Amino acid sequence: MRLLIVEDEKRLALSLAKGLTAEGYAVDVVHDGREGLDRATAEPYDLVILDIMLPGLNGYRVCAALRAAGHDVPILMLTAKDGEYDEAEGLDTGADDYLTKPFSYVVLVARVKALLRRRRAAGASPVHVHGDLKVDTAARRVWLGEDEAELTAKEFSVLEHLVLRAGEVVSKADILEHVWDFAYDGDPNIVEVYVSALRRKLRADLIRTVRGAGYRLETAP
Repeated sequence: MRLLIVEDEKRLALSLAKGLTAEGYAVDVVHDGREGLDRATAEPYDLVILDIMLPGLNGYRVCAALRAAGHDVPILMLTAKDGEYDEAEGLDTGADDYLTKPFSYVVLVARVKALLRRRRAAGASPVHVHGDLKVDTAARRVWLGEDEAELTAKEFSVLEHLVLRAGEVVSKADILEHVWDFAYDGDPNIVEVYVSALRRKLRADLIRTVRGAGYRLETAP
């Protein structure tokens, strides 16, 4: 899942990004309200963490603009302010939740997961079954037949992206974009490393390489 952090306190933003990346999310970070609005409008994010006090456009205006444009992405607002009026204003502009600084990182992660669960509950089932493979994207658990597979956060994210597009050919660039982040400039062959790990932990013929095009999740016969 892709998250966008719009926060002008760079140390806080990078700290949050590092922690959420370790949780298995792909995280993009911007430090300006106008850039945040442009990014959230142009890219398909699963959740936006949005500070209120931002240069360019404040968080209220960013949130209101996204809702006016029809974007229903969950928005978690952050602010150093405290008071019922500020909370009401944030929620009135269309935010889904509100967290006052300073906050516990554990609480933020819990709020993020709750918002993502709520969105999934309103949509498709989080459990995907393909042959003998079962993937629960809410609980982040995987079974092959009766056996549960232990995957790292990044391995799960790669598998999740393939599962959500099962039967389609998914390019290496697409996996990089959705599982890592827009700023990733490392070796693109990192995708092959994780696909190989999934084949070892699950089944060698589960993920087929389509030469020159990408990978396709196969359903067991």
